[in-house]
Amino acid sequence: METNKITSAQVRADFDDPVAVAHYARAAHFIGLWLSERTLIERFFSDKSAPLLEAGCGAGRVTLGLWEAGYRHLTAFDFAAEPLDQARHLARERGADAIRFLHADATALDQCHPLVDNLFAGALFLFNGLMQIPGRENRRAALRGLRGVCAPGAPLLFTTHDRDHSPAERALWRLEKLRWDSGTQDMRLVEYGDRYFEDETGRTFMHLPDRAEILADLAATGWTHEFDALRREIARESRAVRDFSDECRFWAARAG
Repeated sequence: METNKITSAQVRADFDDPVAVAHYARAAHFIGLWLSERTLIERFFSDKSAPLLEAGCGAGRVTLGLWEAGYRHLTAFDFAAEPLDQARHLARERGADAIRFLHADATALDQCHPLVDNLFAGALFLFNGLMQIPGRENRRAALRGLRGVCAPGAPLLFTTHDRDHSPAERALWRLEKLRWDSGTQDMRLVEYGDRYFEDETGRTFMHLPDRAEILADLAATGWTHEFDALRREIARESRAVRDFSDECRFWAARAG
């Protein structure tokens, strides 16, 4: 079995893979914003004229959903070039050329001058994008970077999976903990809570935290926790959304 640890370079390559690009492009074209996303965006981003930043925009599903909902001062970035090209193409198709798309790494936002030179009224990092960054310190670097480009009091909305969200999930992670304790886990993984799997939509790295981990990460990176809830507690999603994405937890925080 491969034993090299998952790196950001591997995650980028997985997102640039044609199978993954096609999967996310279809979602951008045909799914758009989830009902739960729309509900919380309207709650935390009520000013549609405010400059907003979307991290990990991928092929543009959320970005174009925001545009179609009336948000007009949008900047979006991703570190994978192929999905980003899809997002730009879709924006041109839909007359949303005013959206600014940037190629940037969430863990090194201080190196992206177009972002550093702005101060955003809010940020989004949806569809578990933050959790697809390998290594907790790297995820904290992304949270610090977003804090650095957001105005005081600005909201941040993001999602994670939650390894405590069901009895079956808790049982799975108890078994996984035994593997880590005995050194028999997938050696490519960086930390307990990581998964790396492959299916018909491509290869995916994901870190699944518990609630305490995210609360600690927010407190350590300049964000004040304001809200969290499982998706099912916010809205009943369509079959298309449920087929596209498993259960997740929404988080909202404010820049300190």
